[in-house]
Amino acid sequence: MIQLIVGDKGKGKTKILLDSANEAIKSASGNIVYIDKSSKNMYELSNKIRLIDASKLPVKNSDQVIGAVCGIISQDHDLEKVYIDSFLKIAQIEDNTARLDEIIEELQNISENFNVDFILSVSADKNDLSEKLQSLVIAD
Repeated sequence: MIQLIVGDKGKGKTKILLDSANEAIKSASGNIVYIDKSSKNMYELSNKIRLIDASKLPVKNSDQVIGAVCGIISQDHDLEKVYIDSFLKIAQIEDNTARLDEIIEELQNISENFNVDFILSVSADKNDLSEKLQSLVIAD
């Protein structure tokens, strides 16, 4: 399953994502990973959630983000959910909504194949997304 938290920069998406991750860990039977563009939110997350600082990863495009996600999944067979904050910035697709559709579809396939849910924050207006992506929005 893929879920999106969307809105313009500074609209509180990170807070929603952090709260969602912290709430999910309370009832999780598996592990949760939170990928962020830095480690500044480390103390906002439960210590049961694994924080990955994407700035430390050698990812330069969306294909490499998919590779990194697959690497994370391959190392943790108990992985249940992956939260990715600032997804457009990490995947470096800030000006390419067509590429966003493609990468979300790739993540959907990964989600189905490995039974891992993805919750992403995306700095975009809901109306600027395709209809398919709009259907994945849980908060805007």
